[in-house]
Amino acid sequence: MTERKPVEELTYKEASQELELTIRALESGEMELEESLESYTRGVELLKSLRARLADAEQKVSVLLKDADGGDVLEPAAAADTSDDLKI
Repeated sequence: MTERKPVEELTYKEASQELELTIRALESGEMELEESLESYTRGVELLKSLRARLADAEQKVSVLLKDADGGDVLEPAAAADTSDDLKI
């Protein structure tokens, strides 16, 4: 396999695109066992990174609303689905 950027250096978009390509390559069944294991490991790293970024974004995407007295009220956003079901 070619040299790739460390997962932590990828943008969210780059990581999600690489994960999608990894899943497609694994599903094709055309890789040797060693390459499949390496790709699977990289895919797990990408998935963990993406989930962590989503969790962080959820915390940041809290909406400030004005209450009746003019004070700020912090309302947390709904949690993202972190199930293992990848839908492509």
